[in-house]
Amino acid sequence: MPTTSTTMSALRSLQPVARRLARPALRTSTAGVPRRLLNTDSAPVLYSTRAKAVGARVGHIEGDDLNVDLTMAKALGGTGDKGKTNPEELFAAGYGACFQSAMNAVASSMGTKMPSARDDSVVETTVHLVGDMKTLDMGLRVDMKVKVKGLEKDELEKIVAKAKEVCPYSRATKGNVTTNIEVVHFD
Repeated sequence: MPTTSTTMSALRSLQPVARRLARPALRTSTAGVPRRLLNTDSAPVLYSTRAKAVGARVGHIEGDDLNVDLTMAKALGGTGDKGKTNPEELFAAGYGACFQSAMNAVASSMGTKMPSARDDSVVETTVHLVGDMKTLDMGLRVDMKVKVKGLEKDELEKIVAKAKEVCPYSRATKGNVTTNIEVVHFD
């Protein structure tokens, strides 16, 4: 039967393992970049929102603070009505805003000050609906242009790389939606 001191010694030897298990899990991807594991089924909810779509691509969307009419883009055979939007445009807006927020959070954690003027940090997001409508084999591709006034290109590229790891949209689309992000000079 083990003694109390043997048991205590064994427990002390397990403390580093217990501390490591208490931290957010990290996994190294095939590219060698550490990646957090988040179980979205059991993670605490930080915010929820809802939207009700009626009429598909030529209908209407209502949400908690949203009220927009939809139109089918001309490129897809629709009328492309002025003042109306479409699912790809909504996705581009959401992804761009979320990615920019991730950049701000990452920059702060890296000790880099982002510009305080809104117009000095810009993420331009283009969402492409790709594939074949006849066979219903479609997907998305995203192109982003990121420019921030006052930051060197290499510094901004580090922020963008880290933001890709933490942005919820980037994490949700990883491996399913090709996302190309280009850091461009701020004019």
